[in-house]
Amino acid sequence: MNDLKISMSGRKKQRSPVKCVVFQAMQSVDIDALSECSESDIRPVLVSLVRMALCSPLETSDSWTKARKDVLKILSGLDVVNSIVALLSIDFHALEQDVKKEQQLRAKLGGNQGDSILVSQLHHGLALEFERSDAPRRIRLLLSELLYIMSEIKEQSKGGNYQKQSELFESEVYLEEVCDVLCIAQAELPNLLPMTELAEALLCVRNGAWLLCQLVANSPQCFMTVCNSLVSRGERVEEETLGGRQRLEMLRMLCTINPKEALNVRRMCVQHCTMPGLAIALTLQVAQVSHSEEELVSFISCLLLGNDQAVRLWFSQFIKAGQKGNTSSFQRKREPSGCMLYTLRQQLLDQVTSIVPTTRGDRMAESGVVQASMLIRLYCALRGMATLKYSDEEMVALLDLVTARPPPSKAGAHFISLGLCTLIACPYLLGSLDQEQQVIDWIKWLMTNESIFEKEAACGTSFGEMLFLIALHFHNNQIHSIADLVCKTLGMKSAVKANALSRMRQIFTQELFTEQVIASHAVKIPVTPNLNSTMLGYLPLHSICQLLKSRVFSKHNVAIKDWIYKQILHSSLPLHPLLPQVIETYVNSIIVKGAKTEHTNEPLTEQEILAVYRDSVTHSATQRLQPQSDVLQDNLSPQLLVLYYVLLYEDTLMNHMKTIVLLKSPIKSYSDTIMSKIPINYLIQEALKEQQMYAGLFAPLTRLLVTQYPHLCLVEDWLEESLTSHQQQQMKKSKVVHFFSPSAYQKALSQLQTCPTKVIAHLEHLLSLPSLDLMPYNDVLISSLHNMLQEGTPRRVLDLAKKTWFKAHAVSPRSIRLMTVNALRTKTQGVFQVMAYTEQDIVVDPLIVLRCDCRVFRNPSILEIVLRILSAYTQACQVYLTNHIQTHPILDNNLHAEHERQDLKIALSAAQESAIIQVLLECCLVDQEEIPTGQLSDLREVQCLIFSHLHQVFIADPNLAKLVHFQGYPSELIPLLVAGVPSMHICLDFIPELLGQPQIEKQVFSIKLLSHLCCQYSLPKSLSVAKLGINVMFTMLTVLESEMRVLFFQETVPCLFNICKAFPPLCDDVTSLLTQIGRVCFSHLTTTNTVVGSDFSLVPVQDGHTDTPEPTYKRQRMSEVSSYSQLYITVQQTFQELASQAVVTNSIF
Repeated sequence: MNDLKISMSGRKKQRSPVKCVVFQAMQSVDIDALSECSESDIRPVLVSLVRMALCSPLETSDSWTKARKDVLKILSGLDVVNSIVALLSIDFHALEQDVKKEQQLRAKLGGNQGDSILVSQLHHGLALEFERSDAPRRIRLLLSELLYIMSEIKEQSKGGNYQKQSELFESEVYLEEVCDVLCIAQAELPNLLPMTELAEALLCVRNGAWLLCQLVANSPQCFMTVCNSLVSRGERVEEETLGGRQRLEMLRMLCTINPKEALNVRRMCVQHCTMPGLAIALTLQVAQVSHSEEELVSFISCLLLGNDQAVRLWFSQFIKAGQKGNTSSFQRKREPSGCMLYTLRQQLLDQVTSIVPTTRGDRMAESGVVQASMLIRLYCALRGMATLKYSDEEMVALLDLVTARPPPSKAGAHFISLGLCTLIACPYLLGSLDQEQQVIDWIKWLMTNESIFEKEAACGTSFGEMLFLIALHFHNNQIHSIADLVCKTLGMKSAVKANALSRMRQIFTQELFTEQVIASHAVKIPVTPNLNSTMLGYLPLHSICQLLKSRVFSKHNVAIKDWIYKQILHSSLPLHPLLPQVIETYVNSIIVKGAKTEHTNEPLTEQEILAVYRDSVTHSATQRLQPQSDVLQDNLSPQLLVLYYVLLYEDTLMNHMKTIVLLKSPIKSYSDTIMSKIPINYLIQEALKEQQMYAGLFAPLTRLLVTQYPHLCLVEDWLEESLTSHQQQQMKKSKVVHFFSPSAYQKALSQLQTCPTKVIAHLEHLLSLPSLDLMPYNDVLISSLHNMLQEGTPRRVLDLAKKTWFKAHAVSPRSIRLMTVNALRTKTQGVFQVMAYTEQDIVVDPLIVLRCDCRVFRNPSILEIVLRILSAYTQACQVYLTNHIQTHPILDNNLHAEHERQDLKIALSAAQESAIIQVLLECCLVDQEEIPTGQLSDLREVQCLIFSHLHQVFIADPNLAKLVHFQGYPSELIPLLVAGVPSMHICLDFIPELLGQPQIEKQVFSIKLLSHLCCQYSLPKSLSVAKLGINVMFTMLTVLESEMRVLFFQETVPCLFNICKAFPPLCDDVTSLLTQIGRVCFSHLTTTNTVVGSDFSLVPVQDGHTDTPEPTYKRQRMSEVSSYSQLYITVQQTFQELASQAVVTNSIF
């Protein structure tokens, strides 16, 4: 350190190595600027000028010839030029050979400085020899000394920490001559003496920086190369070593002669993460030149708060290293150049002092608010990320800055927020009672002037909310939340220790903010207008959310309902992610009582809920006759939020119903009228189109909707809506001649049978409209469905009516379904038999849907609508039964009774659904009056629709399929169901159980079903079940009575053909079975027939009447004989079919 002081004091006596003007002129080859300089100014660059004038130029233009003449004019009259010319006159080729030999000699290990090719034995000192020598010997002396230093650096890897005592470089008398010799040697031997190696060598001698500056001035194109080499080889913390300090001074001197490149050199320091002291010194230099106080703060802030972790670590190490062992000396040092960290801190302290008003309580100047905010963040970063220990002077100044009073503006509000976080991040600033009182007075001033700042700033955020949020976290002892708040506001990681905040916590909770004050103030805070997710910072919503979580409002009986309702109404898109969380917390505070309070918040009233939807697009049907472009799309955020509130309220109420009943709480559910007036489906479909705008709401809202209203979340409806929207974008509206209206459509319906084209035109027009524009037509559309059941209605009209129904159904499905059920009921003389059904009636008994006009079941288009309605109400019934059990809980924890209620619910649901399926299956039967007209008939299409519906039902609940088949249905439907319902393969699972039933009818039904399943699904599982069925038939042959045997096998024997057709390996077993059945028949016929040797298979059935009546026993015996004869014929026919078709090769038999 003493050597550094001596070197610096020596440099102070010297003049600047090169002036900036001269360097810039050399860099741009501005001869005119050089001619205006004095002789002393151009002395450092005379070597370059002499070489310009005397050496053969590569450029021979007239302008350069004139410039060379101007250079000669500058050099004329200067005596020192002659010595430089003498240096240029030596034999550089021979010198180059000797230099190479010298380098080879120095490369050998173990040599000493006296061994040299360039210089023989010296009789005097190096400086004296240099003075007495001629030009060739001078250059050899200098090169010998430099080559030795360079070899020592390479050999010992000492770099800049190596110091060489050389009187040649220490004698200031010879510095200019030494510089001339050095510049000429480097210019003539650039490959042997690279500039970067010379820079490292000059670092090891005294006055090396002065020599390097003049050397670079004579070769200005090498400036950035030299600086980059010096910076890249520098240390991470240069002030810890002597070589590092010398390197810093050398680079500072280089940047002094070329200040324009100072920022580039600083960039190199950051890029290589070396020499932080130089970076600070250059920043101070640039700030001094540009008179910019923000330069230093901005640069240090970028280093500590940037995204580059390596840069942050590098600068933090510099801060830590600057404090090691210098805590006491720091207070004593007052020389800025002694320590760059000290210089940095002093500069920052001076800036803080200049910004803080001289009198406490005065307002801060508007121009200094932004700079003050930057300083606060920088001090927090130095403390939190670089572990800087504040001095007493810095702590006092920083506290005065934090508690300053800025003018009311957006920047002032931001400055206050940063100041609050600084007090939390640096609680040690409060070291005395006076300082604590200073902070208390400042916070009270903030509370008083909060409204003024909000009015003047108009920025959407308020530091008052941060104040209350901090106080709230202190009340709840949530230090982690305070730390998160501080880190987010400051934009950096900052360690907040709970034990250090004890005094701050006491100030906030006991002297400034009590819970009662917080709750009372929170409800008075204005809501945020047009609240959306683009608003940053801490909003009133954050404070309300935290207060709701801690149940402060219910604890102190403060009404918060109105504030939440207003904030919901003032929400917009994109939705703020905290709103759903606030609603969830609010609902819990209404229904679930806290552990420390008996009060709960008030729920929204039904009038408030309906008021949100009063202006909804779905409730202004009279306006929908206008084109959609004339109707502005409303903001759906409040409507969706209120819908989420109602659904969440009902869900939470159901989950806590048992506790509510036990405590006899006055909490009640909302009426069904509320939900019927909310356009749930329309809102969900609109939110589905822009899910990204409703982030945080769409997922929980859909979950609640699926749980409570699954009939509004049918996959078919959502797919239909997406396809309709896509087609609507591509559909072009056709030009129409006449005006379309509900009355015109009603008039066209009266002429449906005679002129259906008008109805078709109306329906096509309705399909081209948006879904919302169909609402005025709902009544006439639904009422027209019954008229379309008349025979002769064109199929195109039916199909268009079906598409229009589904499009209108997408907007308000609940009302459309109810109206459709009532419209399709059977009429008597044009009047309904009973009063119109309500939504509750159909939900309780979904079978009402099928109590419609019988013509519906032969009208495929209308039946498809009915099946969609039926599916919706079936799911609604399931939810209704579940909710009924939850709303009437068993209070005595009787598990047996609870299980019994669940079983009854499941049984009731299964009975309803199986009855629905039986009705639908019955509709698939061919009536006696119906005459099939081929495959493309209405009956066939109706069967396909019903089978598709059954497939979905069976997949959703396989137990329902089992129940239906155990109940049974007409056998003629078995082949149709197996072929038309893909999920019928699940019947293979319960056919063994069905075969084991004691009823003969069920056994026969199961074998018939099995035979068709084997043909449809030739699987290993089917084979095993088929084997079981054959074994059962073997068993039944021996255990059944005579009469039952004939009935059983007469129905089941033909089924064996399908089984063998599907599985030929079973032919042997089936043949054996048929043989045994035939033998039984033959034996029975032999014992009962009087004709011996007759062919019983040819015995005709006697169907005539005789004159003489036979006895009763004889008639019974003849009937039995006839039955066995028929069975015997069936066995023979089945065997013939097996022999002709079921085997692989017909020639086997």
